[in-house]
Amino acid sequence: MSTPPSPPDAVHSEEFLRLLMRRQLKLSVGSAATFFLAQLGMPLLNYFAPAMMATRVAGFTLSWLILGVLFFPFVWVISWSFIQRSMALEEDEVKSIKR
Repeated sequence: MSTPPSPPDAVHSEEFLRLLMRRQLKLSVGSAATFFLAQLGMPLLNYFAPAMMATRVAGFTLSWLILGVLFFPFVWVISWSFIQRSMALEEDEVKSIKR
């Protein structure tokens, strides 16, 4: 005696996963681009605006303030934003499938 086939699970369908992966790829590329712009921006700022980067702010030169103090919180913000948006993408996709 065979059991009838179960209905396909729309949440885990190939189309759902492909669409979700495409949206998360766009999010990943955007987050990586933001990080690399910040990473490459420091040497460029030091090269093209050395006087501005040598300005003292709170006891640090601006370049060390950005690199040593502000860069890590900036990376945390990028990471937090990525996680929040990724979870929102997943929730939106599940809601759209369940409708």
